[in-house]
Amino acid sequence: MSTAHKIAGAGIGLRLPHVEQVLASDERLAPWFELLVDNWLVDGGLNAAILHELAERYPLVFHGVGLSLGGIDPIDLNYLERIRLLKAQTGAVWYSEHASFSGYGGRNVPDLLPLPYTQEAVLHMAQRIVQVQDFLGERILLENVSTYLSCQFNEMNEAEFLAAVASEADCYLLLDINNVFVTCTNLNLSVEHFMQQIPVSRVRQIHLAGFDDKGDYLLDAHNNPVDARVWQMFKEFIASHGAIPSMIEWDNELPSLERLLQEMTLAKSILDSARSNSVVRQMKRGDRCA
Repeated sequence: MSTAHKIAGAGIGLRLPHVEQVLASDERLAPWFELLVDNWLVDGGLNAAILHELAERYPLVFHGVGLSLGGIDPIDLNYLERIRLLKAQTGAVWYSEHASFSGYGGRNVPDLLPLPYTQEAVLHMAQRIVQVQDFLGERILLENVSTYLSCQFNEMNEAEFLAAVASEADCYLLLDINNVFVTCTNLNLSVEHFMQQIPVSRVRQIHLAGFDDKGDYLLDAHNNPVDARVWQMFKEFIASHGAIPSMIEWDNELPSLERLLQEMTLAKSILDSARSNSVVRQMKRGDRCA
């Protein structure tokens, strides 16, 4: 079991093709890794041995896609129990999921579908998050998803919806800045307005990823470097709110590990700059109070 339980700085989403290289390296390649937990829910075998070695060497966090928090089928407690057991075995610091649904009647779709942003949906999702948190004995992180259509029945915008759910369920947030950019571009919304409405005190982690520009819309494909405009959003958010743990997601057309670590280094430089500026501000306040 990992004895390191602190998540700070910039990490990456570690995917299976890069695991062997990470474990073969004598260097500490990243401060921490996020694992897609659904890929590791196996009993015994090579995967379990690899995961144990990763947990011995690196702090981990888990990210899931299978819970369907916004659905109406009962929460799959068997699935959740496997996650709880894996967290206990690895010392993974937290578990995050999506503000979406992905199936009905026992049938799942390979996508993360948004809910209508209504008060009814707020209460529905919050109730299910509370059930999950009570089962796990800890708060989870809720991530915003990319959207391509808006619902005519919306009573609030997405940022207001996320804030309301997080408050009602008393959970944390995982802010995916790429998803914010994709959604706002697709729906012709203000990125600045969205980011200003996020309850920063609940944000525990940030995702950065690349999209696929389809011409008349952006696809959240995780198959490209982080776009310059997303980097700028990240830089402004971190400058305003401090160095929140952040990581690079790259899932399709996977590059070399070295290329992925280059992206992580860019995130690290932005986080380091925010920390340095914070120290300078504290020193100046101390001088004024002396």
